[in-house]
Amino acid sequence: MSIHQVKIFTGTEGAVGDLEHRINDWLVETKARVVSIFGNIAPQSVLPGASGPTPLPGADHGHSRRFGPSDIMVVVVYTKAG
Repeated sequence: MSIHQVKIFTGTEGAVGDLEHRINDWLVETKARVVSIFGNIAPQSVLPGASGPTPLPGADHGHSRRFGPSDIMVVVVYTKAG
């Protein structure tokens, strides 16, 4: 009988690609057998000191945001390979 283990990954909505790569790399390295994956994204909060929209770096002219990127948590329930 295999005991379920838990691995928790965290990131922000501005770096979802990085979070995906970290999870996928971990899965390949460990050869874990995934039982379940679930996650949560925190509600957005107003950027500290933002009285109005803040320009987004690297975005087209006129694109801005008033909210900071939300935190993301992904939980992988797995069993060890082997």
